[in-house]
Amino acid sequence: MAEVRDTTPAALVAKALARYEEVASVLRERLGRPLTFAEKVLYAHLRHPERAELERGVSWIELDPDRVAMQDATAQMALLQFMVADLPEVRVPTTVHCDHLIQAERGADDDLAAARVTNREVYDFLSSVSARYGIGFWEPGAGIIHQVVLEQYAFPGGMIIGTDSHTPNAGGLGMVAIGVGGADAVDVMVGDPFTVRMPRLIGVRLTGRPNGWTSAKDVILRVAEILTVKGGTGAVVEYFGPGARALSTTGKATICNMGAEIGATCSLFPADDHAVAYLRATGRDEIAALVEARLGSLEADPEVEEDPARYFDQVIEIDLDTLEPQIVGPATPDLGRGVGSIGREAREHGWPLELSSALVGSCTNSSYEDIARAASVARWASARGLRVRTPLLVTPGSERIRATIERDGLLRDLEAIGATVLANACGPCIGQWHRTDIEPGTTNSIITSYNRNFPRRNDGNAATLAFIASPEVVVAYALAGTLDFNPLTDELAGERLPEPEGLELPSAGLAREVRGFVAPPADGSAIEVRIDPASERLQVLTPFEPFEGGDLVGLVVLAKAVGKCTTDHISAAGPWLRYRGHLDNISRNLFLGVQNAFAAEPGHGWCQIHQADEPLPEIARHYRDAGQGWVMIGDENYGEGSSREHAAMEPRYLGARAIIARSFARIHETNLKKQGMLPLTFTDPADYERIERDDRVDLVGLDELAPDQPIRAVVHRPDGTSFDLELRHTFSEDQIAWFRAGSALNMIRQRHHHG
Repeated sequence: MAEVRDTTPAALVAKALARYEEVASVLRERLGRPLTFAEKVLYAHLRHPERAELERGVSWIELDPDRVAMQDATAQMALLQFMVADLPEVRVPTTVHCDHLIQAERGADDDLAAARVTNREVYDFLSSVSARYGIGFWEPGAGIIHQVVLEQYAFPGGMIIGTDSHTPNAGGLGMVAIGVGGADAVDVMVGDPFTVRMPRLIGVRLTGRPNGWTSAKDVILRVAEILTVKGGTGAVVEYFGPGARALSTTGKATICNMGAEIGATCSLFPADDHAVAYLRATGRDEIAALVEARLGSLEADPEVEEDPARYFDQVIEIDLDTLEPQIVGPATPDLGRGVGSIGREAREHGWPLELSSALVGSCTNSSYEDIARAASVARWASARGLRVRTPLLVTPGSERIRATIERDGLLRDLEAIGATVLANACGPCIGQWHRTDIEPGTTNSIITSYNRNFPRRNDGNAATLAFIASPEVVVAYALAGTLDFNPLTDELAGERLPEPEGLELPSAGLAREVRGFVAPPADGSAIEVRIDPASERLQVLTPFEPFEGGDLVGLVVLAKAVGKCTTDHISAAGPWLRYRGHLDNISRNLFLGVQNAFAAEPGHGWCQIHQADEPLPEIARHYRDAGQGWVMIGDENYGEGSSREHAAMEPRYLGARAIIARSFARIHETNLKKQGMLPLTFTDPADYERIERDDRVDLVGLDELAPDQPIRAVVHRPDGTSFDLELRHTFSEDQIAWFRAGSALNMIRQRHHHG
């Protein structure tokens, strides 16, 4: 069994770094050119570096990550799938982190106590299945998965995959960290490689250093404005330059975390003195020494920084000296502007100027430095008798951070102006916010330091307009109570706010006691994982049926999504999180947030069986029960957002055969393939417009499905006419085998039971 501790063993890091240096030397000679840092880390984890094809955007590569991490909402389905594989234990160090199911309402202690009662069945399942299969278990309240991974497990030159789209947070410590669906995690846990198309490389050269109100958060908000929500799809974003060396490790993590918002496979920074200091501050002195001795190699080769255009597919330059603090939103994380423009723009668009809530923290901005800078603004305000005019909620990223900021008086500074401290969990960032201050449907504005701001994302209310900024800017707006305020120039109580200050790491060190970790027993084979057949929250999985062969004919069109269709639209979080381990129950939320071209109300469509307007999950169930296959039509970047594979499992479970879109987000496209679905794109994106409500679709020639070969679709109209469409796909040979077997999991079962 792979040994699982509350931190990565130094011996594992030493072995990984030795391979890193060895493979970099081999690939530099093989390719005949210098290497970027991202290339070095990726190549070090190739299963066959000596013969792997490495054409960017074309070749499929097989990687062996150093570890796997799962949060409690996605771990349920991932581990239910692992159980189907029927292996005695995981073969790669793996951890489960309980951070998603804690609902924010009253404050840390009350909310955590309520979660332990409400979610007892799920926590018992996750702890027992972890003990059974050799997985480390982080209890509720220990912290948010990405913050805990950064503090305990990440290391420069390593690779981790995680069942959450913000796994790239660990790139702040020089790690290739990729968000995946549960089925990808199962591949790695059973000892198979993680397969991904060789990413393109986007280089971001940073110059200058952040000053005044500008922080690392503003870098990624600006990058999102430049690249948009799909500009990073299929790419790794590598940051470099003197500006990169001016940022703290946790600031870098914030930037890498929100790389998910531009669709990037992952983002990362090279190792530097900040990384060494962070490793020491988090009690990893041996690893710090290993990294410090290799700082010259844990970065791009010198030629890359000298002439980046030769080595990256795209280069972006940002001068931190002139970067204004940013605010993005509403509704999308790439709609940005400087703080000086938001008041005017809000008035022009009719967005409510009054802020109903301000929120600091989440996995994106909950480090010591983040809280320290936010607390410095609060301390100034408290000294002048000021309190927030907008409710302020603060989420520490981990128990270690919470204990440290309490020790150093930073929590007291925030509470002095009226802040409420929430549990060390995701909470309102993912819809786990029991909000009672406004009626559902009420248009209101909130400001957060989170990463996502899609409608319904934070509080389940589609009318809530969410804006994103840095923690210190959020506190300033909480004090002002309105968007019509510029913290750089405007005054409160007759004074201009001072520039935020905050140490990168505490002078007294981070709290050393690590709480909440439960190591698996040396032998868990006798542990029984029980799932009550009558449970509403957990359900044993039944494998999907294999492809029956032949053409798929007469498929009805369930719906045609108009505009942004994220995984939140496809499978909402919030109250639905309770059913993440029960596929039948959670399928009742399928497409409830989708704006369908063929219906006036979101989440509704036209049932061809009943000839009536009905909720989309009910229509899908009717089709499945009647043996009627169906397709879903998607717009651009279909499936952006969270990594949740439920957004792929639910349509498969309810009878979908294909999703046909203008384009796909990377993780969701892979998740669909893993579940035996056909994610297809229109060769001519304009063909999206041609699909009508009552059309029937034939997908022909599937027995000859082959890489890089288009698929022919025949669309039949009710009047008897028809027309052909050309559809494209990105299947590799191995992925075609998943489709034929009915799912990637079926392939694993076949191989391990018959191979």
